[in-house]
Amino acid sequence: MPRHRENPYVYVSAASDARGYHQLGKSALTRKRPGQEARPVTIDEETPASPDPLDGIAQTLDRTAAATIAQMTNGLSPATMLLAATDWAAHLARSPGKQMLLGAKLARKYLRLFDYAARSAHDPAAAPAIEPLPQDRRFADPAWAQPPFNLIAQGFLLNQQWWHAATTGIGGVSRHHEDIMAFATRQLLDMFAPTNFLATNPVLQRRIAETGGRCLADGFAHLVEDAQRIIRGAPPVGAEAFKVGETVATAPGKVVWRNRLAELIQYAPTTATVRPEPVLIVPAWIMKYYILDLSPENSLVRWLTGQGYTVFMLSWHNPASADRDLDLDDYRRMGPMAALDAIVAITGSATIHAAGYCLGGTLLSIAAAAMARDGDDRLASLTLLAAQTEFSEPGELGLFIDEAQLDLLRAMMWSRGYLDSGEMGGAFQMLRSNDLVWSRVLQTYLMGEREPMIDLMAWNADGTRMPYAMHSDYLTRLFLADDLAEGRLKVEGRSIALSAIRAPMFVVGSERDHVAPWRSVHKIHLLTGAEIRFVLTSGGHNAGIVSEPGRNGRRYRVLTREADGAACDPDDWMARAERQQGSWWPEWGRWLDARSSDPVPPPPLGAPDEGYPALGDAPGRYVLEQ
Repeated sequence: MPRHRENPYVYVSAASDARGYHQLGKSALTRKRPGQEARPVTIDEETPASPDPLDGIAQTLDRTAAATIAQMTNGLSPATMLLAATDWAAHLARSPGKQMLLGAKLARKYLRLFDYAARSAHDPAAAPAIEPLPQDRRFADPAWAQPPFNLIAQGFLLNQQWWHAATTGIGGVSRHHEDIMAFATRQLLDMFAPTNFLATNPVLQRRIAETGGRCLADGFAHLVEDAQRIIRGAPPVGAEAFKVGETVATAPGKVVWRNRLAELIQYAPTTATVRPEPVLIVPAWIMKYYILDLSPENSLVRWLTGQGYTVFMLSWHNPASADRDLDLDDYRRMGPMAALDAIVAITGSATIHAAGYCLGGTLLSIAAAAMARDGDDRLASLTLLAAQTEFSEPGELGLFIDEAQLDLLRAMMWSRGYLDSGEMGGAFQMLRSNDLVWSRVLQTYLMGEREPMIDLMAWNADGTRMPYAMHSDYLTRLFLADDLAEGRLKVEGRSIALSAIRAPMFVVGSERDHVAPWRSVHKIHLLTGAEIRFVLTSGGHNAGIVSEPGRNGRRYRVLTREADGAACDPDDWMARAERQQGSWWPEWGRWLDARSSDPVPPPPLGAPDEGYPALGDAPGRYVLEQ
C-alpha cells in the first residue's frame, strides 16, 4: 500500500486522493514506522477524499507574495537575513566573554592606529599597522601612503578586521548564520569603503585635477549609457564587437544532431589523422558553450582539434516558459546520453573521452555513475573542469542556498517558468563585490575610464536561463541535500553512486574560484576509487579554465592519486603536488594521449545513413537564442 505524500508513516489505499487520507469514517488509518508493527490512528473527523478547492488559490497567493518579495530583494530572503541577525545578536548578547574580547580588540586596534599615526608623522615610510589581504588592491596606489589618507585606509582595514572578529567565533551561532553575518558586514563595509568617496580617495582627487573635472562628466555619460542599455536589454558597451560565429565561436564544424534541449556540434579535423577516441564536451546549462571556443587564439576546441582529436560539443537550448518542466534527468537523457549515442554512430568508436565544465561536469558525473551502475563502459576517461560533485562546503555561494532562499527562488521561477541569468549573475558579483561592483563603479562612473571589452567579458554578458524544474532539482537535491555525494540520487528509479565510476579521471580546480572552490572540487577523491589526476591552476572559475598555452602568468600544480589509492586532504595535496609553469592544457593533452589509441583517418562530419545528417554549420542555432 502506498504512503501518503506528506506523511511517510501514513498509508493510503490506491483509491485515495493524492492529497487526502483514505476516508474511513471515524475509524483508523494505518500508521507504522520502519521496523514497527502497524497501529491504528484515530481521527476525529472525516478528511474529504477530494482536495480542498482552496488549496490551489492558497498556493497561488503564497507564490505570488513570495515572487513579489523576491523581485524586490533580488532573490535574497529577508527571513534568512533576519534569522541570521537574530541568531548572531542573541548569542553575542549572552556571551560576556566574547564581548570582553571584542572590547579589548577594539582598544588594541585604536592603540595600533595611534601608534602608526605617531610613527608615520616622523617617518612616511613607517610600517603600517595592518596590511590588506593579498587580493585587496584598493589601497595599492602610493597616494594612499600620504597623510591623511594613510590613516583613513589603515582605520578602514582595522575596522574591517574587527568586524570579522565580531561576526565569527560566537558560541551557539549556526555556521550558516555566521557566514551570512560575516558576508553581510563585508558587503556594507565594501559599500562604505573610503575608495568610493571623493573626499576620502586621493586617487580620484588626482584624476579630477588632471582632467579638470572632465572624468566626472565622462563617468556620468557612461552611467546614462549603461542605464539605457539595461532598460533596452542591450549588451554592455563593446560587446557588439564579439559576434557569435564571426569573431567568437568560429571553429569550423557542423551541427549533426538536435533535439528540443540541445544541439551536438562536430568540429572539422585540422590534422591528417585523429585519435580513434573522440572527445565530448558538456558545458554548463547556465552558460553558452562558446567559452570553450572564444577567439581563435584561446579556443580550447581549436587546441584539441590541433592535438589530433575529433571534438564534439553540446550546445544547450536557452529555455523559455514552455520548458519549465524540463528537469535534471531530462538534461541527462537528452544531453550527454543522447550525444554519446550520436557520437558512437558517427565515429564508430566504442569508447569516448568525456569532459564536463562547471555544472556540465556535475551532470556528466551523474551520467557516468548511472552508466557504471548499468554496465555501460563507453567512457574511456572522464574530465571534470571546475565541477563540484560534493556540496557540503560549496564556498560563499552556499550563502544563497537554504530553505528560505530556495522558496523565494522557486516562486520567482514559478511565475515565469525559468530563472533569468541576470538574477544568478548578481549573486556571483556580490561574492566579490569590491572587485566586480565597487571597483568598476569607481573606475567607470567616477574616474570616467571604461575597462576595455574582451571576449571573456562579452561571453559573460551573453547569459542563459534555467528552467524551473531543472534548477529546483539542482538546488534542492544536489546543492542543499547533497544527494549525489551521499548516494541518495536516483536515476531511472534506482540510486547511483560515484564510487561505481572506474574510468580514469582528470580533474581541474582553480585557485581563486568563487563558484566551485577548488577544495570542494577536490572532494571527488573521497567519492570514487578511480585513478584521479588532479590539477590546481591559477586564475578563477573562467579564466583558470580558459588558459591557453603561451599566456603570461599561468601556472598549475598536479598530482595523481592511483586507482584505489588513499585520498589526501587538500592541504596535504598542496604540499605534495608538483609545481609547473604555463598552461594546464598540454598536461591534459599528454594525459589523453596516454589513454588513446594510435591515430586513424578522421571520421566524416555526420552520418546520414545512421540518422545523423549535417543540419547546418557551427555554431548552430541554439547558441544564438536570446
